[in-house]
Amino acid sequence: MRGPESFGRLPLHKRLLFRLFLVSAVVGACSVAATAWLAARTATGAIEREQGQIIADDARITDQLLAYAAGHSTWSGVHPEVRRLSRETGRHIVLTALDHRPLADSAPHTPPPATRSVTVLDPLSAGGAHGSADRIDPRAVGPYRLTPTERALLHRYARREAACFAQSGMKSVIDTAPSGRPTVRHLGRSDAPAPAPLCDRVLERTITKTERTALDELDSLVARCLSGTGISGIRVGIDFSWSRTASGSWTSNSDDDITSCVAQSRREQLKSHVAPPANLTLGPAGPAGRTAFGVSPRSTTEIVALAALVFALSVGAAVLVAARVVRPLRHLTHAARLMRDAGDTAPVPVRSKDEVGRLTAAFNELAEHRARLESERKAMISDIAHELRTPLSNIRGWLEAAQDGVATVDAEYIDSLHNEAVLLQHVIDDLRDLAALDDGRLVLHPEPTPVRLLLDQVAAGHQARAKAARITLVIDADDDLWLDADPVRLRQIVGNLVSNAIRHTPAGGTVTLSGSSDGSDEEATGGRESIRIEVRDTGSGIAEEDLPHVFDRFWRADKSRSRQYGGSGLGLSIVRKLTEAHGGMVNVSSEPGQGAVFELRLPGMYDGFRACP
Repeated sequence: MRGPESFGRLPLHKRLLFRLFLVSAVVGACSVAATAWLAARTATGAIEREQGQIIADDARITDQLLAYAAGHSTWSGVHPEVRRLSRETGRHIVLTALDHRPLADSAPHTPPPATRSVTVLDPLSAGGAHGSADRIDPRAVGPYRLTPTERALLHRYARREAACFAQSGMKSVIDTAPSGRPTVRHLGRSDAPAPAPLCDRVLERTITKTERTALDELDSLVARCLSGTGISGIRVGIDFSWSRTASGSWTSNSDDDITSCVAQSRREQLKSHVAPPANLTLGPAGPAGRTAFGVSPRSTTEIVALAALVFALSVGAAVLVAARVVRPLRHLTHAARLMRDAGDTAPVPVRSKDEVGRLTAAFNELAEHRARLESERKAMISDIAHELRTPLSNIRGWLEAAQDGVATVDAEYIDSLHNEAVLLQHVIDDLRDLAALDDGRLVLHPEPTPVRLLLDQVAAGHQARAKAARITLVIDADDDLWLDADPVRLRQIVGNLVSNAIRHTPAGGTVTLSGSSDGSDEEATGGRESIRIEVRDTGSGIAEEDLPHVFDRFWRADKSRSRQYGGSGLGLSIVRKLTEAHGGMVNVSSEPGQGAVFELRLPGMYDGFRACP
């Protein structure tokens, strides 16, 4: 049966995804056509509201950044404020110095938009809602900021004055200026009422030490500004209005010059207390910007009706498409239940060439693969039973012969029983190792292992058997080759290969154990040196048609001969599993009559280890 990959690419019109797309497109087109006129009716109003919101947000950003500039001497700490305003308004805020040096950016990794507005932020020339006649932001107080003690004193005076007005029947509230100075504001009249006889206006007459020091400094700056004009004797009050002293000199046309000098002197005095002028760039509203859509009751009814129509169309289309999809899926479900209950099932007919048809074909392949695995499992159980029955039958036969007095229990008799018990134990140990490798329970303990020493140990363990069979063991390996491997399991791997080679090599033959470096293979060994270990024999070799089955469990080219020499049929399977557990691979090559070569490729030590003294 062909695999799913053998179908190739389906034609577009046969794909289930394309059919679903067509249905969705039809439903989508209906919904778009039905709702387009609703969008047109609400778009204009929404745009106008959005524009109004943008203007309000721009004014809010400008005002709050001006407030920051008025209260700080630099822009160095403005980043949190910029990010907060950007989150709340959805605007891209960029703040730069007048020389275009960046100061703050709410989205530093996003390029500034092409369409943008630029505003100069200067608290000493702000104007606007908070600006005074001299365009200085009133929040720029600088040296006029009162100490906590002075604030408490003036607020006490203000509360006393407000209480006095209340006793006179006049309502008033206490306002606090940015500098911390309170003022009593009267309610209900456009002009300030005349003070009651018992209300002493102490607040207006009190000038704190902080304010006096700042005003004296301002008077000096004004006098310096007016020097050379013939104007003198100008004093500035706490409300920054100016007056003339009795000893001063001026002309009737000097009022404009005095007002200009007072404003210029205030800017000079506040310059070191406020942030320098900066350019404010505002990008268009982003996804976080707010858009207010107002929906009338009539529009709500129309939207609900259209939604119900679109829903009905969607349900109808879904039912038609689902019926074609569900029918073959029901057949697959029925076949899966038969497989579960009966263990086998007939192939499900493939009635289409779309994705469902491919799923059906894949299910049929799965059923066929499961049946093949079940057959292999039964064959494996039969092989295991056969392997265990042979030595057990021999042991039982010899024991019964001894009971009947037919066999003499001597040293040769005991050796025969011992050999059969060893073979039985060997089969059980191999089965246990394979089970541990299959389910991942076998734990390796890697450590630096010299290849030459490993091969010497394996050769020493098989020397007696090789000598008895008149076979020569030869070792050819460099002394500087190291492996990062479990030495016990690695000896088991090479030992199984050597045992297999001795078993299939005639008398007078040679078994060669060699180790060499195969260079660095970064893809296969993670950049480590690749080590190649070969076990080469001069035996009868392996037929070409048998090579793919060499590492299969219980496979033998000559079953009777292998059992005669004690093979379990599991040794090479264990070799492959253990080699793969070490991150390596094993290959076999052979020519009949020329012997066989089993090649192990294992990752060597890291370069850092080889560099150690």
